[in-house]
Amino acid sequence: MPIDLNADVGEEQGDDAALLPLVTSCNIACGGHAGGPETMKRTVELALRHGVAIGAHPGYADRANFGRVVVPLSAAAIGELVGGQLDAIAAVAAAAGATLRHVKPHGALYNLAARDEGVAAAIAGAVAAFDRRLILFGLAQSALTASGERAGLRVAHEAFVDRAYEADGSLRARTLPGAVFDDEARALDQAVALAAGLPIAAFDGSRLAIRADTLCIHGDTPHAPGFARLLRAALADAGIDLKAT
Repeated sequence: MPIDLNADVGEEQGDDAALLPLVTSCNIACGGHAGGPETMKRTVELALRHGVAIGAHPGYADRANFGRVVVPLSAAAIGELVGGQLDAIAAVAAAAGATLRHVKPHGALYNLAARDEGVAAAIAGAVAAFDRRLILFGLAQSALTASGERAGLRVAHEAFVDRAYEADGSLRARTLPGAVFDDEARALDQAVALAAGLPIAAFDGSRLAIRADTLCIHGDTPHAPGFARLLRAALADAGIDLKAT
């Protein structure tokens, strides 16, 4: 089966122009944790130019912390947050002759939704109310993907190539040692295993089965384009095709 390769872009922290030709889907910051009208417009146009599926990347409106700190909000407020950011990116996409294909929450909102059913339901509800044709990206086998399915949405189970997993399938917190791989070879090996449907090693050494419909590359890192090239080559060598989910 082919695998989708997605990247978080439009965050004004990486080389989107170099990265976008190398992925099949992109998640564009919608003005919450990062981005704005001009950045969204430029990124949508780049994605169109390279035939990359366009998605929304809503997050907490907390630029000081880049959306990586939980902001206490009610379910209604989360729904309004996500809905407002979907309105913003959809308007930019429509003006460029593009349509949204998917939604992937950002940072702390994404991680909280992976384990908190109330937050997950609020996000899924906001997406469904906006457009039930949108695909909801979420951490594989998490509360967010389960909520998306209950809301009648198509979901994409997302896996991370450069992040360590705990034995329960959750991502190891970035505040803990070993959470992010420094070794590119290790990340490439994990990516190929995920794409091939093979077990990977959890942080404690146990074997872990992770469903992967889409693999994430962090676009806010300087080496993202170079790593994406290596990843594409590794997947090709393993006989795995790339295709937007």
